[in-house]
Amino acid sequence: MRFDLHVHSAYSHDSFLRVDTIVKLAKKRNLQGVAVVDHNATRGGFEALKVNSDPDFTIVVGAEIRTDYGDVIGLFLNEDVRSRQLEEVLEEIRVQGGLSVLAHPYRQYAFPEEIAAKMDALEGFNARSRKQDNERAYQLALKYKKPITSGSDVHLGCEIGKGVTIVDCDVEDALKKGKTQVEGRESRYYLVHGMSVATERLRRLTRG
Repeated sequence: MRFDLHVHSAYSHDSFLRVDTIVKLAKKRNLQGVAVVDHNATRGGFEALKVNSDPDFTIVVGAEIRTDYGDVIGLFLNEDVRSRQLEEVLEEIRVQGGLSVLAHPYRQYAFPEEIAAKMDALEGFNARSRKQDNERAYQLALKYKKPITSGSDVHLGCEIGKGVTIVDCDVEDALKKGKTQVEGRESRYYLVHGMSVATERLRRLTRG
């Protein structure tokens, strides 16, 4: 089974993607599920649960939380994570029964090794990261013997399915047991990030 475990919807400040569009495109690209992980918010995941009528397609509710150290993805969440302090964020995720994932380790963090051991899993492939950064992230996960995830870091519809986590059982069980495989192809780095910046500015203008 194939999952994209890093998808942003219109509930993120830098995406216009509707949750029903996410589900439709993911199924069209032969995915069996997605994790909707909007910036600091679980609302998109819960909305995706509502619009998904297919029992064979899995929605993972999560959020990408901006901490004082960097971005941490919480998967299988029941509510928003309130804190922005790294240690407190990890504790909130644990209390909810969720899993913490160190997002795009070498795209943002100066020294991801300092916190890798504290995570439940590491994002070993992110389609919006450079190839060399993904290679280092994958090796970091191996070094700390952490389950490895892959995600597209979707902000645009064309990105869905570029980073895929492959499992042969329930995705939550697979992550807990470290039984995952990852595959993907990198997006054009400056193009996709530039489009996200443009989207964020446009949304600010339309709100203003």
